[in-house]
Amino acid sequence: MTLNVYLSGEIHSDWREQIVQGAEGLDLRFSAPVTDHDASDDCGVAILGAEPDKYWHDHKGAMVNAIRTRKAIGDADVVVVRFGDKYRQWNAAFDAGFAAALGKSLIVLHGAEHQHALKEVDAAALAVASEPRQVVDILRYVLNGTLPG
Repeated sequence: MTLNVYLSGEIHSDWREQIVQGAEGLDLRFSAPVTDHDASDDCGVAILGAEPDKYWHDHKGAMVNAIRTRKAIGDADVVVVRFGDKYRQWNAAFDAGFAAALGKSLIVLHGAEHQHALKEVDAAALAVASEPRQVVDILRYVLNGTLPG
């Protein structure tokens, strides 16, 4: 059984690489949003034309990025959403809600400092992990039925 796994959320650490490397050899296909922050922010105006108003600049980018995000979440068997320490990731919370609304298997990844703020997001998840290796262990268990160790 191959699982399609979408890795959503913060882009300022190597958590995605940790999961992909840790899951080497498992029957998984990974996808992710564009993680180049500048490209993600500016894709709309770079492709569709400049906007003098920052709202419309951001709006164009969000719409273009949503094409990729909707497709990837729709195709995913498992959606992993990472909330990092540095920024509030409103887009990650939206992705988690969208995945939950579609009935996707949702794994949320964050530290203890976000437990209260993300209690509703956590309640929609099938698992809440604090380390990327735990996500790998969950995926390995789902695929092979083997426990870490």
